[in-house]
This record gives sequence, C-alpha cells and structure tokens, in this order.
Amino acid sequence: MQLTGIVGSSGQSVSEASHVQRCPACAFCGPEPFLQAPDRFHGRSRLYKLMRCRSCSMIWLENPPPPSQMGEHYGRDYDGWISGGGEDPEHWSGRRDTLLLHKSGGAILDLGCSSGGFLSSLKGPGWERFGIEMSRSVADRAEQSCGARVFVGDILDAPFPPSSFDAITCFHVFEHLYQPREVLNRVSEWLKPGGIFYTMMPNIDSAGGRIFRSYWYALELPRHLSHFSPASLKYLAGSVGLEAVSVTSHREVFIESSVRYLFDEGLRRFGISRRPLAQSRIPSIPWRIVRKMFRLTILPVLNGLASFVGDGESIHAVFRKPALPSD
Repeated sequence: MQLTGIVGSSGQSVSEASHVQRCPACAFCGPEPFLQAPDRFHGRSRLYKLMRCRSCSMIWLENPPPPSQMGEHYGRDYDGWISGGGEDPEHWSGRRDTLLLHKSGGAILDLGCSSGGFLSSLKGPGWERFGIEMSRSVADRAEQSCGARVFVGDILDAPFPPSSFDAITCFHVFEHLYQPREVLNRVSEWLKPGGIFYTMMPNIDSAGGRIFRSYWYALELPRHLSHFSPASLKYLAGSVGLEAVSVTSHREVFIESSVRYLFDEGLRRFGISRRPLAQSRIPSIPWRIVRKMFRLTILPVLNGLASFVGDGESIHAVFRKPALPSD
C-alpha cells in the first residue's frame, strides 16, 4: 500500500505549524507533552515528541519532517512490510462486508487507494469506483485492476465537486495526514446527504498503547502524524458535520512487534545490536523455535491481559453526513 505521498496533504508550511501550538482538531492552545520516542522500525536514534490536547485529547507529532523529506522515513523496506496481502481480495472481505451493511452501491472514493485492492473487492456494476493515490504507476494498476478513475496527487487538490459520493473510505491512511481536519472537512463536502465515511486507524487509547507506551508498534514515528482515540475521532468528525454511526475498537496483532522493540532495546543496553525490524530477514532455526514458543505460551497470555487493560488497537468507524430534511 503506497502511503508515502499521502502524507503530503498540506497547504500550510511546516515551519508555520511548528510555531503555533494549537490542537489541529479543536484549535485549543497549550497542549501537554505525551511521550517521545525514536523511529524504532528503522532503528534510528532521533527522538520525536508527541503532544496531547488537554481539551479534545487528540495527539499529534510536534515539528514533523516536512513533506519534501518524509519519503526518507518510508522507503522500500516499509512498503514491503505493509503491503503483504493487499492484492488478495480476501484481505478486504471484512471491510467490504462492513461497507455493504450501509451502502449496496453507488459512487465510492477510496483515499489512498494504492493498487485498488479494496475497490476490486466490490463486485458488480452497482459501484462507480474512484480513488486518490500519489503514485502514477500505482494508480495505473488500480485503474487496470478494477476500472477505477484515480486522481493522482494530494487529497486536498482533488477536483471532485460537492455531493459526489455515496461512500468514502480511508483505511490506515488518515493517521499519515498533515491536515486531518481539513481533509475530513473535504470528505464531508464530497459526500452526498446520507453518504457514509468508513475509516480505520490505530487507537492510541488502546491496551497496547497503554502497556507499551513509546515501544508500541503502531506509533510508527514519524510516519504517523496524528494519533486518535475513539473519543477524539468522534469529536473531529462532529466538528465538520459528520454523525457517528458506529465507532468500535478491534484487537490487532501488534504485541509481537512491540515486544520485539522492548527486547531490542534491552540488547542495546548490553551493547548488542540487531537488524531493525525494517531489515529483518528470515530468522534462523533457533530463533524460529524461540518465536514459536513465545507465540504458543506468552503471546496468548498477553492478549488475554490486554482485554482487561483497555480497548482494541484498531479503530473501525463509520460516520454519516446528515440527510437533507424531507419536504
């Protein structure tokens, strides 16, 4: 899934944003420090600082890399790591079934559509498919695979007129955006009355986030620029006129990678360094045995304990644009 260019959704200069300590969701002044952590995925040492709004609880990355430099924080290793299964229609079956609970057809726009995996899972002539993607070559694959019409470029530059879509989807892309409120406002404009916005993203208020803190895999610093809880996401959606239909959390398999970050940090303190997760290779037989034992013994216990600590690690949310009052 190509996310590198999606983070460039910014009409505001980064230098300007870094000097205005206002919440990007509610504009409240005076955020408080939340935590700081490095890019553990690539094994880099620079620390990044997250700030938390004392009003709406949204969390964001302070002084993020400018869009012109953000590509350095993705790369082939990242793209390869997250792309697994994306071409398989069954990978999208749960999301497709959720969408079909609310819409059975119509014009649909997928933000960060990549090569069209989700759009391809929507069978039949009842769907008119559109997408937004930063990469021309990836957009071409989407158009060829499912006949979607894909705008290549920044989300905020897309020329769709108001009330164009019955449904808009955005799966694990929203957290990469520089201007989430502006994008969500555009989503609200693009939806027809009664249209839905279906999105998924990590849950910063999850059990995993609380337990692992700066070692939580889904922090993904500095690639994730915003971090949402169900409450802060509902607040943001409501601020642009979208009504919550369903906002739930689901347990994700982030524990193993988070534990690896902790383990690697322990080794580092003893002067032992390993390849970062981004460069991990097929493990040796002894290491595979250790990993298998972990998955059979410790991992189920950790997953069970997580249910007592907090909500699931992934937010699944459906919002609706209010229908026009009947005559």
